Amino acid sequence: MNLLRQRWEARATRLAALLPPARWQPEVTAWVETRRTRREPWVIAFSGGADSLALLLLLWAHRPEHRKQMTALHYNHRLRGAAADRDEAFCRGVCRALGVAFYCGRPRQGRILKGEEGAREARFEFFHRKMQVLGARILWLGQQQNDVAETMLMRLARGSGLAGLAAPRPVQPMPGRRVHLRPLLDLKHAELVTALQTLRIPWREDASNRGGEFFRNRIRHAVVPAWQAAAGRDAVAGAALSRRLLAEDETALEHWLDTLTPLDRRGRLQLPNLRSAPRALMRRALHRWLLRQELAGRLSRQGFEGLLALLIRGTPSRFSLGTEGFAVIHEDRLVFVRGHRKSVR
Repeated sequence: MNLLRQRWEARATRLAALLPPARWQPEVTAWVETRRTRREPWVIAFSGGADSLALLLLLWAHRPEHRKQMTALHYNHRLRGAAADRDEAFCRGVCRALGVAFYCGRPRQGRILKGEEGAREARFEFFHRKMQVLGARILWLGQQQNDVAETMLMRLARGSGLAGLAAPRPVQPMPGRRVHLRPLLDLKHAELVTALQTLRIPWREDASNRGGEFFRNRIRHAVVPAWQAAAGRDAVAGAALSRRLLAEDETALEHWLDTLTPLDRRGRLQLPNLRSAPRALMRRALHRWLLRQELAGRLSRQGFEGLLALLIRGTPSRFSLGTEGFAVIHEDRLVFVRGHRKSVR
């Protein structure tokens, strides 16, 4: 066994002793325990930062039976030149030392990543594409308690509802039967950094995270510290508790909607089933219906509110959903009609 391998294996073991599984998010632990006998691939998002490094080391140490099924994915956005390449090399080296499979993605030639949202979209496109190749459904993410507070503040600024404010979820079902797991949501970033520093474990710092160009950075460096100081208490932990309670409410409303069976077997929205339901359930039913319409264009917030108002009135109507067709309210049902047909069967 070479020295580098010994060093990283020892680091992972010592970190695991400092942060035992009892510190993980209970919902993630419970979900994993129900699947321990399955030898399915585990994919780990690995930027090389403190959070994702801690996640990789903890998974390696706490789940030795799954090491052969672990794959780390790194995305080099190519936005920071040589520094980004050094991040990639660091991640590759850690994975080589631990015997974890490693793949790196990069933007295709000529693609320009626009802002933090563009970078995130490109990163997750790579993750999900590679997961499909690997036959993997489980993606582990290193988001922690500070990410919860930052996400909540960002989404409050744009008027998100329950589903948005309940993010990021510990166990998040995704399209294509994928699942995102976030076991570190009960740990603060500072606690992870302190643990790594105490054990003299190196990690990579993304210099762009210190600037004010991105909205999340401005929230992290300017808003959260002032918020904590004004609150006179641990506002970040308070946000994490609120997220958990909001997630419970979100789940309850979704269950209530299920009992109303809003969609029939053909995916049509049945308006009589919703007539006496609160507006919040009508809104959720419309969201659910829109997700089923593969040919519908993306609806703006104003457009969504307009269509919702028509549903609540229940009068026969046609509403454009992009270039491929219309939402049509007809005979107490909402259906999608392609092209310019005027009748619904």
